[in-house]
Amino acid sequence: FCTPCLQECLKPKKPVCGVCRSTLSPGSRALDLEKQIETTETTCNGCNKKMYLSKMRSHAASCSKYQSYIMEGVKAVTKEPLHSTRSFPNRFTFPCPYCSEKNFDQEGLVEHCKALHSMDAKQVVCPICASMPWGDPNYRSANFMEHLQRRHRFSYDTFVVVTASLPLFQDYDADEDDMMAQVLMRSLRDK
Repeated sequence: FCTPCLQECLKPKKPVCGVCRSTLSPGSRALDLEKQIETTETTCNGCNKKMYLSKMRSHAASCSKYQSYIMEGVKAVTKEPLHSTRSFPNRFTFPCPYCSEKNFDQEGLVEHCKALHSMDAKQVVCPICASMPWGDPNYRSANFMEHLQRRHRFSYDTFVVVTASLPLFQDYDADEDDMMAQVLMRSLRDK
């Protein structure tokens, strides 16, 4: 959950989970879930190495065979041949639109702007939005700080990774329905 959604779940006198409606205890950790993640074994779809779920994310980021496995799925749902990575804009680091300091990741840009530019009312172009295929590089946000807080609380790449299971390569032009169908088919095929 993002923070605002979680806060909404915690507002009632008897807080409940936004998915299953189980009772929530604010401030208490889901120890049973943590234990389950620490003790459940899985197998990497690339190298077939066995490991606990808690280790899978870091393993997937460094396993070249897993990356190849993922790319097979990307190729299966991409309508056109994969473009050279040079043709994609940089969606990983951004300049500050106020002071032009460079190389912020999305969260770093949000923190930088909150710390140094929270009172700056100048209308600026959001470099994060401008880097997206649907972004307008000429659109100036009336309230950039509010825009950052509302629009960029999470990373688009994280959303693409979670929804499409594409940890290193995000093809924003691939057909989303085809991607989801492919992910579902592969999940049924996987152990």
